[in-house]
Amino acid sequence: MSQAHLLPAPRLSLLLPGSLRQRIAHRLGTLRVPAFTLPATLARVVARLPQQPPAQALVTALNLALDRVLPRDQLEPLIGRNLRMRVSDAGLTLDFSFNERGFHRAKDVLKPDLILSATARDYLALALREEDADTLFFSRRLIMEGDTDLGLLVKNTLDAVDWDALLGRRS
Repeated sequence: MSQAHLLPAPRLSLLLPGSLRQRIAHRLGTLRVPAFTLPATLARVVARLPQQPPAQALVTALNLALDRVLPRDQLEPLIGRNLRMRVSDAGLTLDFSFNERGFHRAKDVLKPDLILSATARDYLALALREEDADTLFFSRRLIMEGDTDLGLLVKNTLDAVDWDALLGRRS
């Protein structure tokens, strides 16, 4: 039987009764990232690994968001600037830059213009919009070092992102 003759599989959620589907949707909508810290042993191992693969994953994700939710014109002050993202409990240090063509991995950065440091949990909560950058910053869970004007630009750009539009949700 050819692939063209197969019927599409129904979405799993459509197979559930309405009330159960609603309860599951409500429960998933109220889930929060639990408090956690990655083990120090893991951080020591990860810190010794090449940082290129996770840095490349970060710039790839940023480039996919570029022009869709990250307005290129608002990022112009980042052109030629070196940024560093530290995931403190994971032992990751991700260096990247921005130019006219987009984000790219930065190599051999001795003194980045801006360093953002937080735990994996806090970055995840920030990305999922469970926490905002101001709350993390004032509780000293997000640390900014270097050019604070550049840090404010990054923060304000992230705050302006319409994540629901990116995910295809409608209000």
